[in-house]
This record gives sequence, structure tokens and C-alpha cells, in this order.
Amino acid sequence: MKLEERLFEEILRARERVYAVGAVTPLERLVAVNGSCDMWVKREDLGPIKAYKWRGAFNAMAALSDEERVRGVVAASAGNHAQGVALAARHLGCRAVIFMPRSTPDMKQREVLRHGSDAVDIRLIGDTYDEAAAAARAFERESGAVFIHPYDDLAVMGGQGTLADEVIMSGKGPFDRVYVPIGGGGMISAIACWLKRFWPNIKVIGVEGVDQASMQAAMAAGGPVTLDYVDVFCDGTAVRRVGESTYQLCRELVDEYRTVTNDEVCGAIRVLWEANRSIPEPSGAMGLAAVLQDSAAGLIGKGERVLTVLCGANMDFAQFGVIARRAGIGAKLRRDYRVPIPEGRGTLVDFLREIPREMSIHDLQYGRTGSAVQHPVLGLLGGAEDFAVLKKLFAQRGVVAADVSAEEDIGYRIIPFEPGLFSYPLFVQLEFPERPGAFLQFMEGVRDLASLCYFNYAYSGERVGRALVGMEFSSVEDRERCLERVCGMVGEGLRAVRPVSDGAFARLTGKM
Repeated sequence: MKLEERLFEEILRARERVYAVGAVTPLERLVAVNGSCDMWVKREDLGPIKAYKWRGAFNAMAALSDEERVRGVVAASAGNHAQGVALAARHLGCRAVIFMPRSTPDMKQREVLRHGSDAVDIRLIGDTYDEAAAAARAFERESGAVFIHPYDDLAVMGGQGTLADEVIMSGKGPFDRVYVPIGGGGMISAIACWLKRFWPNIKVIGVEGVDQASMQAAMAAGGPVTLDYVDVFCDGTAVRRVGESTYQLCRELVDEYRTVTNDEVCGAIRVLWEANRSIPEPSGAMGLAAVLQDSAAGLIGKGERVLTVLCGANMDFAQFGVIARRAGIGAKLRRDYRVPIPEGRGTLVDFLREIPREMSIHDLQYGRTGSAVQHPVLGLLGGAEDFAVLKKLFAQRGVVAADVSAEEDIGYRIIPFEPGLFSYPLFVQLEFPERPGAFLQFMEGVRDLASLCYFNYAYSGERVGRALVGMEFSSVEDRERCLERVCGMVGEGLRAVRPVSDGAFARLTGKM
């Protein structure tokens, strides 16, 4: 029997098992893709473990014999599969030993224990999934426990396929396209197998991260290969090598592949938040990221019915800040430019005044150095038309501005400056309304007295902006007059002004 037929039968059997621990998840319309297509999202983030993995883990463990369950199960996972195994172990009354990398966030470890309770034993080993998987396989050989694979197992794939069955049974199809994130390939294999049986004309599109494309590498090589490096920003799909069975199924069933960047994924997360207030983990938004990519490129026809899977929402809280910074604001684009500006009082203000009014400054990094030409970094938000106007502005001024959006020093906010050059410096913390023009209004108010020597500001998503600003002056008297003037601006454009502490001032000016 062909592998595809065996998988189809596994999905049929899984329909009788998985609903013992979970209910059907919603299929929701998403009105957020330029109005060009009829967009739908399968909300697997609303399942019992906030991800689709419970389906496969439970189905595989429910299919075990009584003797196998007595022996117990073993698994390796960095997150969602572990939670699925834990949930199944508690419900089925068997023991589960789960090997996880030492780097697994505490939140995911706690969730495994919450779902599994006394039925689960977590063992932290190694720094990667591969090391944890090797330890789990060794435990399998030594103990006789049954290994529950996260993706390369027909029973596991059969369970994942029940989400596609729910799509069919929803009555909201047929769909023209489905975009599915790929890690090891289990979910897309099952979805493609089931949907193509009922809707033969549907186009199945696999989506991988730019530095995670193990399935595309397998297709190019004619079989699974092990990637030397895998980016883990989208950790749920960070798989170095796809499965043998999943490779064969994807070779037969998947029509096309897309790769998406981490920034595109962050933008998709923002779209999902703004459209239906869902916050997926990065891997959960990869499918929508590819939809947005194809929509922008004109590859999706107007009126096409498009489906994607929000496959998980188990994200460490600390990752939110990184995502917000990389996502841009709404439908706008984010770019960081290092702009050469002649040294002198008011030159930065003069340049900022010419930026299109529709653009917002989301980031400004500047520290004065000994060069005759300074190089502040401006982070700007705007539409494609705004950036076209900005490009013309650069050309008119003879400015060669470097796009440094992906540079490491920008992301880590490394701001070089030479405090020995500062004359009569004053450093203050400013709080101002977060609206276009507020920063420029402040600069206009002090330009006759002060020159900027340091500026550190990043948009935080709040109604107020906060910046650490360094100014230098020709005399002590000018410095005192400026501080008095800035304090007088509170209530008239500024919300608060606070000089930095003595210790911070000493560190910033090198006078320690």
C-alpha cells in the first residue's frame, strides 16, 4: 500500500481517538490581507496545549497496546510535542520520560508538568534538540520504553491530520490554497494528504524559515540532509533534518515552497494581533507571513480562498519585545538608515524637517565622534510611497544613506561616542507624547542653545516616548538656560524632564 494511502487510513482512525482530550478548534476569517483574497486561519492556538501537537502525540499513544503502555513512553522535544506527550500520558495512565534541551524556557517546562503531572519525568540534557533526541533514543534502547517521534511517524501524522478533517467538516471550503509551516514535515504531510483527497485542485504551499529550510534542502538533494546551522527564532520549526516518511509524502503532495524571514514572521504576528487579537509563537505565524509575501508580489488572485494554520502560541513572554521591534507598525515598513550629516548645530533638525510628514521615527541612535561628518541612525516607519520620497530626498541632498536594518550593532544598540569631545554637556531623560512631530518640536525649541551629542530613543508601543538625550553648549550659562527652558516645556509638548543621576552622568561623560 502506498505511503499516502496508509497515512489516509491513519487519519481515519485518529478521528475516533483524539477528541477524548481536545475539542474542534475554530476556523476564522481574517480580513487583513489587503482585501485581495478570502483569508481563513485555523486556530490551533486554542487547543488544549495551545498548539496542534497534542493531536499526533495522543493518537500515537492511544494506538499503543496495553503491554507497550506498561513499558512507558519516551520523547524528545523543546516544547509543544513534549506538552502533547505529557497530556496523553496523564489521560492514558502511562509513564512518560521526556528529554528536553537545557535551554528550554522555564515556561515550557512548567506547562509540560502541568499537563502531565505525576505521569511525566523531565530530563534536561544538552543544548540542542539533537542532543536531547540522542539521549531519548539511548533511553529507549536501555529501558524498552516506546519512542514517540515528533513528526516522522504515521500515527503521529494521522493525529495531526484531524485538523484538516475539521477544515473539511466546517463547511467553509473548498479553499484554493493552503500555506503550512514546515518543521519536520509531519503536519504538512497530513494536511496535504487529507485536503487533496477532498479538494484535488487545492495548492499546498510549504513555508520554512530562511535559515531553516531543511525540507527544501531535502528536495534539492533527493533525500533528507542535515543542515549545518538552523536559526531558532521560530523555534517550533527549527529542525535540522526532515523525516524519511515526511520527505516522501511532501515530494508527492506539496506543490510549492516559500521561505520567510524573521522580520516577515514578526509582521505576520502583528497582523494577527491587530486582526483578531491572537498572539502566535513565531512558527505559528509563518504561514501567514508567506501569504502576505505572495499577496504583495501579486501571486494570489483577487477572490482566491486561502487557508493557513496558526499552529501554536507557546512563546516565552520575553520574546514579545523583540517581535514588536521587528514587526513595524501596522501595514507600514520599518527601515534603519545610517545617514551622514555635517557636524554643526541644528544640522540633524534641518534634515529631520524634510522627512515626509507621514513617516514616524521609531528609533534614533546617535553619539558624537571626532569626525567632521556625523552618522546618526534613524529608524523610520512609513509606507512604500514614503520611502520612495525619502530616497529622492537622499538623492537631492547628495546623501548616501546606508540601510543598516539588519546590522548587529543596531539591533544591540551599540552607540559609539567620544565623551572627551563634549563641551559643557547636559544629559536628561525626556518623556514626550508618542506622536509624529513631537521629537522635532523639542529639538526646534532648543536648537539656538544646544547641539546634540547623544540620543538614544526607541519606540516602545506606549502612548509616551522616552529618550536619553545628551546636549552640549558653548558655556555654562547656555546649559543652565537650556535646562530651564526644557523644564518649561513640560505640559507644552513634553511630559517630563529628569536630569540623569550623578553616576550615570559620570559614566556618559567619562568623568569617573
